[in-house]
Amino acid sequence: MHLSSADILTITFTLFAVIDVIGAIPVIINLKRQEMHFKPLTVSIFAGFLIILFLFLGETLLGIMGVDVQSFAVAGSIIIFILGIELVLGINLFKSDPDIGKSGSIVPLGFPMIAGSGTLTTVMSLRSVYTIENILVGIILNLIVVYLVLMSVNWLEEKIGKSVLAAMKKFFGVILIAISVRIFISAIYMIKIPQ
Repeated sequence: MHLSSADILTITFTLFAVIDVIGAIPVIINLKRQEMHFKPLTVSIFAGFLIILFLFLGETLLGIMGVDVQSFAVAGSIIIFILGIELVLGINLFKSDPDIGKSGSIVPLGFPMIAGSGTLTTVMSLRSVYTIENILVGIILNLIVVYLVLMSVNWLEEKIGKSVLAAMKKFFGVILIAISVRIFISAIYMIKIPQ
């Protein structure tokens, strides 16, 4: 078992930027105002289950479809890049409709807002570059942050202004773009093209 603090930090920030639970605070507040009840622990556990399930079974599913992890990582890095652009420009390409359903613990908070296509793709992309142990630590740290944010969303609404939230989204967008480039380069280097 090899844990690297540098890798864990990179993985944690990557997932944090993709999940974007801080940027989702306005949406979460809106769900509460619509009387969509959710349990922070249920949301966190459900999202974590989906992410970890895809971390371990994603490669098998890809194998069945004839896609290797490195090629998937290249595709994933492109999606992560687009997610970064989304945060920087303030556009919504991968966000779901928050008005779907009345059970906020599963839809839309658990899936697809937290454990959405961007998060699952990112986990697979990270797996081609980092070890499972480091990724698991990064996932757990993010789930703790998700839980804490959901628990204190009302307090955060009062303390964090809209301008600060907007600035944070743009900052993490730039970080996400840089990380996507790193994943892309690493994955391209590892791909073995058949002769």
